[in-house]
Amino acid sequence: MAPPRADGGGAPAPGRVQGTSSYQTKSDVARQHIQEMILSGSARAGARITAREVSEALGMSETPIREAIRGLAAEGWLDFNAHLGVVVASVRSEHIVEVYAIRGALGALAIQLGGACYTAAQLAEIDANLAESQAAVEADDTTQYARLNRAFHLLLSDTPNTLWTLKLLTTLWAQTSAARRGFEAVPGRLRESLAEHRAIRAAIGAHDFARAAALLIEHERVAGMALIAGLSQSRASSSPADRPVP
Repeated sequence: MAPPRADGGGAPAPGRVQGTSSYQTKSDVARQHIQEMILSGSARAGARITAREVSEALGMSETPIREAIRGLAAEGWLDFNAHLGVVVASVRSEHIVEVYAIRGALGALAIQLGGACYTAAQLAEIDANLAESQAAVEADDTTQYARLNRAFHLLLSDTPNTLWTLKLLTTLWAQTSAARRGFEAVPGRLRESLAEHRAIRAAIGAHDFARAAALLIEHERVAGMALIAGLSQSRASSSPADRPVP
């Protein structure tokens, strides 16, 4: 059986969202919506989140929304306040650091286990991705770059030797899909991110998979720290009462 492809060709990757929410449950959609509210700053720490308001925004029943809220509360995105009910928890730097560290570890593992399996066609897809990413950077198109960024990382994990790694990484991206807002918080990261992608590709081209893996781990670490700094600065500048991410 052919492995799931990160570009949408062949069988879809496990948990894959392809263009629409057709591969997501209603709870997944609600989860993503709430995460985006939090990471975009529209729902700040301490802000109340109600199933009714989310239901009206998404046009769905409250049952899957309550499921999403329970899941996000268990993961630390939301807190239960005795007087207000469910509120947005403070975005903690250690949470972002951990997520990006896991992404780096999985991406590095994929290169180490599957690098030797990259085909000429797959490398050509990666090169095409880099070319499109360059155009997105020149246009300051954070939305397009975020899409290409995800595709780049999934392409690196799409080999016969890394099916479970790809599955785990795809699930992690789906669970943290609102992180694409990070480029809106730190638009200056686009050029740096692309340069880091090119360095990873160059190491792969030289068959130095150990270096490519190390570069990817550092790439994710820097991205996470930049997101923390960007979110802190954005919140501090938008309201004198706001404080940087702890």
